Amino acid sequence: MSGKSDKNRTAALLLCIFLGAFGIHRFYVGKVGTGILWLLTAGVFGVGVIIDMIMIIVGSFKDSYGAEVLQW
Repeated sequence: MSGKSDKNRTAALLLCIFLGAFGIHRFYVGKVGTGILWLLTAGVFGVGVIIDMIMIIVGSFKDSYGAEVLQW
């Protein structure tokens, strides 16, 4: 499914900023597999957290169904 996710972009961004190393923002959007990876690798050594943060800000971050997380 593509389109607009029902997840909130502000919540995803705040979770990424404060708990990104634990992958909580990925669990929030339903990406459990990569959430576990982020949890075990401290957000893929911090680089993945920064990339996710940028993707959330510009509106290209997607949930587990492939829908973009756009709603602020």
